[in-house]
Amino acid sequence: MKRNILITLTAAAVLLLAGASAGCKKLEARDNLNKGVAAFKSAKYADAVEFFKRAIELDPTYPTAKLYLATAYMSQYIPGAESPENKAFAENAIKYFNEVLAEDPKNITAIKSLASLAYQQSSGAPTMEEKLARLDKAAEWYRRLIEVDPKEKEAYYSLGVITWAKFYPKWMEARNKLGMKPDEPGPFKDKKLREEMRKQYWQMIEDGIANLRKALEIDPEYDDAMAYLNLLYRERADLQDDVAAYKKDIEEADQWINKTLETRKIKAERASKSTGGIVSEQ
Repeated sequence: MKRNILITLTAAAVLLLAGASAGCKKLEARDNLNKGVAAFKSAKYADAVEFFKRAIELDPTYPTAKLYLATAYMSQYIPGAESPENKAFAENAIKYFNEVLAEDPKNITAIKSLASLAYQQSSGAPTMEEKLARLDKAAEWYRRLIEVDPKEKEAYYSLGVITWAKFYPKWMEARNKLGMKPDEPGPFKDKKLREEMRKQYWQMIEDGIANLRKALEIDPEYDDAMAYLNLLYRERADLQDDVAAYKKDIEEADQWINKTLETRKIKAERASKSTGGIVSEQ
């Protein structure tokens, strides 16, 4: 009987020690997280990375540490720079954001960050094909963000921007091919080229316009969305079949650029009033 009691007590002691050890590790992990956050706020990203990595070593199930680690890597990434070190920053950020999503598929911060990172990477793409692939990847993440939060205006806006980023080079290429000056009115005079462009890009432009309008439904004062609506209507105009339709799109574009300027002025005046400043007339 005594031997059985001794075995039971020993086992209990081992469990208590293990629990205490685990508790100590979690406390140490939290301490490293706090040190990492302090380093991150001071823009000491390399130091922050080491603290966050140590926190994860101590507590592999610590999602907050993984999220901060991914963010610290992403903060060191420079869009457009294709050095091995810079690529590693992006790859590590992607790795840990995905680990966060593996445990929490609806983590908005991770999804937003992956979308933003994919878009940033497109600026450093070595070829147009790779640029488009990275833009498509960013669009995938923004659509996932909308699934998680249908009221996320930035996602709709970003999808509109991606549409513009994909179409603008093709639009300029077509204008140059036809010898059109930047301010020369359209639509494209070459019917064959116009029909080819309509077939390939019309629906994409329509989707881009719809996404920007959705962003404005959520935030009627989203002036950046207004500015891109101006661009997409102006570019879509060249794909119209006749001059009347072309002029209608240009008029729509002009309305949106005027609305953009008007909204920005209202925001500036509102901000000035809230801070007691004075807005000077230009």
